[in-house]
Amino acid sequence: MKHALIVWGGWEGHLPQQQAEFWGAWLRTQHFEVELADTVAAFDDAAKLQRLSLIVPMWTMGAITGDQSKNLCAAVQAGAGLAGFHGTMGDTFRADPNYQFMVGGQWVAHPDDICDYTVRITAPADPIVAGLRDFAMRSEQYYMHVDPANEVLATTRFETRSAPWINGTVMPVVWKRRHGAGRVFYCSLGHVPADFDVPEARTIVQRGLLWAAR
Repeated sequence: MKHALIVWGGWEGHLPQQQAEFWGAWLRTQHFEVELADTVAAFDDAAKLQRLSLIVPMWTMGAITGDQSKNLCAAVQAGAGLAGFHGTMGDTFRADPNYQFMVGGQWVAHPDDICDYTVRITAPADPIVAGLRDFAMRSEQYYMHVDPANEVLATTRFETRSAPWINGTVMPVVWKRRHGAGRVFYCSLGHVPADFDVPEARTIVQRGLLWAAR
């Protein structure tokens, strides 16, 4: 059986407990043994992290110690999968560049806050997005600083009122990458659980979690 650890907490606006319970329940339907932890002390046990199939951070902002960061990054580098979405993975542990290097990006803005935008599938042959067409979202549109080494699967184009100087910018929404032996998946959708009522958004994260897990 595969073993997944979901570590939830941080800023409450992303409803981390609700998100963790939702995705933990789904992973159980996929034959994972799932542990939910509401403390970053879950990253203290280096040996335990090394045995995991999948680590899912659901912690917006916050901080971890140097040893916790080292343990987490080493587990992924050794082969544990890392997967998540929105600010619960892409705006996590802002002061830790090693974590950001592993994830492949960091949130910096969401101009216009909740807005309508289109997600465009850019790698239709990839199994994470295969069979999906471009789709509409009404949520936060994330502007991120991203690693050019990411394998980008979907993008969005900015046309904002509040920051017109970025209009026309094409921004990655979904990517995957390697970190050592580990697979890393990220999707910037998922501001609130209702975002996953959009079938394409839900399918992408479901497939991304399974792809990342060893």
